[in-house]
This record gives sequence, C-alpha cells and structure tokens, in this order.
Amino acid sequence: MSSDTLTEPTKRLAGEPAEFRVVPVRHYARWVAATAVIVLVAQFAHGLATNPVWEWHVFRDYILSETIVQAVWVTLQLTAYATVLGFLLGTVLAFMRLSRSPVLQTVAWTYIWVFRSIPMIVQLVFWFNLSALYERLGVGIPFGPVFWSVDSNSLIGTIGAAVIGLTLHQAAYAAEIVRGGVIAVDHGQLEAAAALGIPRLRQIRRIVLPQAMRAILPTAGNEIIGLLKGTSVVYVMSIGELFYQVQVIYGRNGRVIPLLLVATAWYVVLTSVLSVAQYYVERHFARGADRTPPPTPLQRARRLVRDLRTAAARRDQPVVTLKPLGDSR
Repeated sequence: MSSDTLTEPTKRLAGEPAEFRVVPVRHYARWVAATAVIVLVAQFAHGLATNPVWEWHVFRDYILSETIVQAVWVTLQLTAYATVLGFLLGTVLAFMRLSRSPVLQTVAWTYIWVFRSIPMIVQLVFWFNLSALYERLGVGIPFGPVFWSVDSNSLIGTIGAAVIGLTLHQAAYAAEIVRGGVIAVDHGQLEAAAALGIPRLRQIRRIVLPQAMRAILPTAGNEIIGLLKGTSVVYVMSIGELFYQVQVIYGRNGRVIPLLLVATAWYVVLTSVLSVAQYYVERHFARGADRTPPPTPLQRARRLVRDLRTAAARRDQPVVTLKPLGDSR
C-alpha cells in the first residue's frame, strides 16, 4: 500500500515526519529573569553616570596621583613579603604536621590553632607594641648571658611589625593549604620512589610538590588575593598603604565617596592582575595532567583574528566557473 492511498487519520497514526510540527521550547522564566537583570544593570550604570555624588572629576584627579601610586606600591610590597615568607613558613609547618615526630606535629598544630584563632588586627597591634613587652632583643646563650642586644623599635620598626604580623597570620593558613595539596598526591608514587632509592628530600622536591601544586594553587591564589585586600588592616599602625592614604585624603577634603571609589578601582585592578597570573600558573602546572589544555583568551583572540583574515581573503578571490567533464566546446 502506497502512502498516497492512506487516509488522513491513518497518516496521522502512522506518524509520518511531515505531519509533526517542531516547536522550540520557550523559556519564559529565563527571559523574564534576563530582562530584570538588564534593567537593574542599566539603572546602576545610569546612576553612575548621572549621580553627582560620585564626583568623577575628583576620581580622575586622584586615581593616578603620586600619593595614591606610592600607597599602591606599599600595598604591593606588604603583599609580596607576607606571601613569600608566609608560604615558606607554612610549607615548613605543613611538613612538620605530616612528620612522624609527635613533638613537631604538636608544635605545628599548636601554631596553626593559635594564629588562626586570633584576628589579624589583634596580631598587628600586638607586634606594633612589641617594645612594651621586650624593650631589647639580643643574641646569647639560652637562659644565660646576652652577648649582643638592640632596641626593639629600632630593629623592627612599623613596616617590620606589619610584615611579621601578616607573615605569621598567613603562614597558619598556608600550612593547611600545602598540607591538603600534599595529602592529595597518591601515596603509591612515594612508595615507588622509595623503592628506587630516591632520597626523601628529592621525593618531596621533584615528585610531591609538582603534583601537589595542582591542588594548592587554586586555594593559594584565593588566599593571596585575600591577603592583598587584608593589608588594608595595617591602617591601625599608620602605615601609608592604599586604604590609609585614602582615609587621610578624604579626611582633609571631605570627598569620601570618590576617594573610596579610587581605592576600590585600584583593588579591582590589582586583584584582576593576580587572577590572570594565577590562571597562567595553574595552566603551567596542569601540563602533566592535561596534555591538551584549552586555549588561553589570548590564543582565542589570535585564532579569531586569523579566521577573520582567512574569510576575508577567500571573499577577495575570484570565482572560477568549472566546465562540466566531457564538454569540449
């Protein structure tokens, strides 16, 4: 029986493709949510452009001023010192916790417990007033005579106290980050390295840490970004970092909102730079696990430009009409 002889109900029951109408799914809730978000973003942008309280001319005057740029440099120095020293000390503490010595385990656990329990601002104020507890610091025999000593304030100073406080606070968190990354490495690889006679220190340096970095880096990057913003706490020590200088300036001219916007813009820029650096460092250490990593944003941009050039070159080429085979005319 041919399809022409079928009646209309029979065709409908047979389910011929021509009889079905494809209707795309309509996501009404998604459209409403997207419209609401667009309206809110537009309102916020309109407020930024039209509200005179933002005082964008004041923002332009101070965003690249010498005082603010120097304060940004101080913020970067505090972040760099605390990051390097904190993660070095944190790595030592992490391997102390992983050691088989109960003394080292107890000391490392106690350190982490204490410095994670005390707020950073309290630690900074404590180190700032260290001279009230120890007027002089010296070198000598334990519980014996002191051979050389120096005044505490002249040795440490304000910047030194801030670096010590930030470093010790950061080390407690870095220790747990590093310990979690080391635990994530398969223990069988250490057993294989030990069976091959590789020394313990080389096992850690060449086998454990390169693999642990894949688990360490995401959390460590987040912690460094938090430390960058946490340096604003040192304003209690009257150190000329970004937030302190912004407070000093708007305390003089009363332009609170645009000066806070200056600090916000610099923190966003610095955080974005650190995020980009974290992306490429994570990509570097992921080479062993992912042999074909996805292209970077720069590579995608280059590929897009190359594709556009190729498409433009093809459009400029003349169209050649091919003659059919066997046509001798």
